[in-house]
Amino acid sequence: MRFDSENTAQTSVKPRPFSFWKRLEEIGMFFEGRSPQHRTMRRLVKNLEKAGISYAIMGGMAVNAHRYERTTGDVDVLMACEGFDEFRRRFVPKAYEPVEGRPRRFLDRGNRVTFGVLLTGLFPGGGRPGPIAFPDPAAVRETIETIQVVNLPTLIQLKLLARRHRDFGDVVELIRFNNLDEAFLAQLHPSLHRDFIECLVEKRREDEYEDRQDRMLQEKLRENGYETEEN
Repeated sequence: MRFDSENTAQTSVKPRPFSFWKRLEEIGMFFEGRSPQHRTMRRLVKNLEKAGISYAIMGGMAVNAHRYERTTGDVDVLMACEGFDEFRRRFVPKAYEPVEGRPRRFLDRGNRVTFGVLLTGLFPGGGRPGPIAFPDPAAVRETIETIQVVNLPTLIQLKLLARRHRDFGDVVELIRFNNLDEAFLAQLHPSLHRDFIECLVEKRREDEYEDRQDRMLQEKLRENGYETEEN
């Protein structure tokens, strides 16, 4: 795999000043599928498919594809090393600018959105060798509304391996929105069973909390003479 760089200046992506109202507008655009992140993903997918490069969408966009709706600021894509070499040869820097200090992250100039490339054979989390490496995208993808997306078992495994709070949170919500339980363990590597069970327990704990809050509210309403759904 080559990491040789073309003679071009790398891009440093600077954050924009924060605006609460602008953020609300961006959230609305995201859930309508009109966000810069969606445009970057669609453009990237079109380029990869036209070039015959195997891929699978990962990260926050894959989480959305598997029923848990949340926003994300970027796009992640899984490629094999050969595909990454071909991607760089064809599209960098002509279509995408490399991000300074991040050899697998690029900027979509038109939409000002960055995307990261996850490479087959490398290891998630801290990058140290372990029982599970990033797989070949062709072996773990499924088609969701014309886009090649990493399948749910692989997405959950890689989220657990990342060992970040936000990734564990994603797994909790993926369990919720896909109605997963202990039977799903059969699709996961044994080394991840304990982490998955912890996420499953957390999901159930949150459900119990919501049920308890609802009961307390209903009791309070009855005490004050209001009708409740139970009445």
